[in-house]
Amino acid sequence: MPRQPVYEQVIADVIASIQSGTLQPGDKLPSITELCGQYRASATPIRFALRILDERGWIEVHQGKGSFVASEPPS
Repeated sequence: MPRQPVYEQVIADVIASIQSGTLQPGDKLPSITELCGQYRASATPIRFALRILDERGWIEVHQGKGSFVASEPPS
């Protein structure tokens, strides 16, 4: 079975954490540097995943402050 791309893995993990209640609205996600270490990946796929999550309404990205779970993520 082919390996899932890192950005898809990050997206799936963040959505699963939000749906399970591990991450609550307003919670700060780990930094890009921390996520790079966690997924053993470069910053490019991590940034791509965060951008997709932001566009889909799961998180809100605030320049210079970090990424946070959206106040009303999709259900």
